[in-house]
Amino acid sequence: MSNYLAIATVTATLQRTLQAAVQLDVEGSRVTTVRPSDIGNGTPETGVNVFLYQIITNPALNNIDATPFRSRGNPVKRQAALDLYYMLSFYGNDTELAPQRLLGSVVSTLNDYRMIPAAMIRDACEDSTLSFLQDSRLADQIQQLTVMPLDLNLEDLSKSWTVFFQTPYVLSVAYKVMVVLIEGEKTSRRALPVRDRRTGNLSPYFNYPVVDQVLAASGRYDPILLNSNLTLHGKNLKGDYATFVRLCGINVTPTEVTPTEIHLSLANVSSSVIRAGVQSLQVFHPPATTSNQSSGRGVESNAAPFVLRPVVTRLEAEVTVDSSDDPRSGLIRAEVDLLVGVRQRVVIFLNQWSTTTPRDYSFEADPRNHETQAIAVAFKDVEPGEYLVRLQIDGAESQLEVDDTPGSPTENWFVGPRITVH
Repeated sequence: MSNYLAIATVTATLQRTLQAAVQLDVEGSRVTTVRPSDIGNGTPETGVNVFLYQIITNPALNNIDATPFRSRGNPVKRQAALDLYYMLSFYGNDTELAPQRLLGSVVSTLNDYRMIPAAMIRDACEDSTLSFLQDSRLADQIQQLTVMPLDLNLEDLSKSWTVFFQTPYVLSVAYKVMVVLIEGEKTSRRALPVRDRRTGNLSPYFNYPVVDQVLAASGRYDPILLNSNLTLHGKNLKGDYATFVRLCGINVTPTEVTPTEIHLSLANVSSSVIRAGVQSLQVFHPPATTSNQSSGRGVESNAAPFVLRPVVTRLEAEVTVDSSDDPRSGLIRAEVDLLVGVRQRVVIFLNQWSTTTPRDYSFEADPRNHETQAIAVAFKDVEPGEYLVRLQIDGAESQLEVDDTPGSPTENWFVGPRITVH
C-alpha cells in the first residue's frame, strides 16, 4: 500500500512523462511544478507547469478501512482514498502559438496514458534527480491510477485562478488523477481468534444450486489445511460416466462420489499449484465421447469457495536493536507449508503470551519478487517477551496450537507457535 510519498510520486510521474513528450514536440520547452504565480520567475521561456491545486476524498473508497472491513482481515492499517486535481498551464511565444502547441502535446500524451502503469511510477522513483522518492510504495498499490480530463467552464476556470492573487491567466486545462490510497503507520489491534463455536444445533441455510458446501472431512468448523480431506455437499454431484473436481486448473479424482456428497483428498493436489487464501473448486462431468480429463467440454458446477489456511513450520526472531531500555526491532523469519505468491499480502500478528496486560502487534511483509515458502517480516518497537505468532496470507490465518493435555497448567490455552523477543 502507498505511503506518505504517494502524492509527490504522482506529481513527479506526470512531470517526467510530459517532459519526455513536450521536449520533442516544442523545442526548448520544460515541465515545471511551481505555483502559477511563480511562472516567469526563473522558469523557462517556454514550458508547461503542473500544479496540484485541490485534493478531494474519493467517495467510492473512502470507507474501505471501516470496522466491518478490518474485521474480515482486509486493511491492517487505516487508509485515506484521495483524488488529485491538477492545473496544467502553458506559456511561451504566443506569436508562434507555443502554448497551444504545448497544449496539444500534453493532451495527446495523457490520452495515451489514461492508466498510469506501475513501471512508469517505478522509473520516476528510480530517477537520480528524484532521490527523495526512492522509498515510495505507490507502484505496489493494487488500484491502478487513472488520469481524467476535467471540463471546466469559464466560471469554474475563473474561480480556480482567483485563488492565485494578482496572477495573470495563462492557457490552462485541468486533470484529475484517481485514486491514491495512503496508508497510515499505526496498525489496528488484533484480538485472539474464537476458541470454540456453538450454534445450538442450527444448520445454516445455503442456496447454491449445485455445490452447496465445502467442508473439512474432520469437522464442520475445522480449518482446511494442505493435507486435509474435503467433503463437498450439494445436488447432482455424481456424473453419468465420470466425476472430477477441478481445483487450481487441474482435475482431481475424488475418493468417493454420491449424488449429494463427494470426498476429496487435498494430498492429491500438487503443492506447487495451490496457494493459501480463498480457493474455489468445481465439480466437472466430462462427456462420454472423450477420455481427456482436462477437456473443457462437459458439465461444470458453480464455483464453490473455501479458505485454505497455511501452517507455520518454522519461526525465528532476529533482533537488531537489543538495548535493555528500548523496544526491540529486527526480523521475523517464518516458513509455511505452501508457496506464497508474489502478489499475495502477508501479515504477521504477535500476541504476548501473558495473562497480565498482554501486548499485541501486527506487521506487513514487503512484496516479494519470487514465489517462496520462506517469509521475512520486519518488526519494530516490540517489547521483549514471548509471543504467539499467526501468519495471514490473503486473509487466511494460520492456526494456533492448543494445549489439550488434561490437568496441564495451560489446559485449553493457546500455546504455540511462539517466538521469544529478547
